[in-house]
Amino acid sequence: MQAQLPQRTLLSLALSLLFLSMAQARGRCSSSSPQLLRQLQSQANMTGNTESLLEPYVHLQNLNTPDLRNACTKDCPSAFPSEDALQAMSKPLFLSTVYATLDRVGRQLGTLRYHFLNIEDFPHLERARQNIGGIKNNVYCMAWLLNHSLEIPEPTQENSGSSPPTTITSKILETRLETCRFLCGYHRFMVSVGKVFREWGDSSIRSRRHSPLRARHKGARRIRASGAPCPGSRCPGNLRTQ
Repeated sequence: MQAQLPQRTLLSLALSLLFLSMAQARGRCSSSSPQLLRQLQSQANMTGNTESLLEPYVHLQNLNTPDLRNACTKDCPSAFPSEDALQAMSKPLFLSTVYATLDRVGRQLGTLRYHFLNIEDFPHLERARQNIGGIKNNVYCMAWLLNHSLEIPEPTQENSGSSPPTTITSKILETRLETCRFLCGYHRFMVSVGKVFREWGDSSIRSRRHSPLRARHKGARRIRASGAPCPGSRCPGNLRTQ
C-alpha cells in the first residue's frame, strides 16, 4: 500500500506549485480581472493557513504546550488591519494596504532568519517569503487593471533584515513568543484579505447578473421561447394599425 503524505507536506507542495507558476509569470500582468482575482483568493486562503508557517515555527521552537500556545495565539498583534477596517476600504486603498503590509511582513521574515543557527531546519520561512512576493506581484497587477498606482513603502533600517535583532541573545522565550504572535497576526490578516477578495468576486458576479444588457438579452430570449413561430407578415413588429 502506498504511504500517504502528511497534510503539512501536501500543503507545502500545493503552495510551491501555486507560487512557482506565479514566479514564472512575474513581471507580466494578466488582462483578465476575474482570473487574477481567483488567483489572489487562492493565494490568500493558502497563506492564511497556519500550517504554512505558524505551526512549523511553534513545533520547531518548542512552543507546543497549552500555556505557551495560548500565550502565542490568544492575542495576535493589533498592528495588522482588522477585517472590518479592510472591508470598509475602497479598492485602491485596500490594495495599497495589503501591498504595504505584505512588504513589512516580508522584511520582518528576513530578520527572522537570524533566529536559527541552521536556516535549513526551517524551510517554510524562505518559502513564505517567496509566496509573499507572488502575492505582491498579483496585487500590483490588480491595481494596474484598476488604473491605480500603488505607493510602495521604502524599507526602514530597523526592518530591512540587514542586521540581527538585538533581543535574540536575551529573553529568548519572550522573543519566540513575540515572533509567534506576529505570525499569528499575519495568518489572520491573510484570512481577512481572502474574505475581501471573495466579496469582490461575489459582487462582480451579482453585477453581471443584473446588468441592463444581460436583462435585455434574457428578455429577448424569453419572448422568442414563449411564442410560437409566426409568419413574417403577422409578427408583432410587422402589424399595422388599421
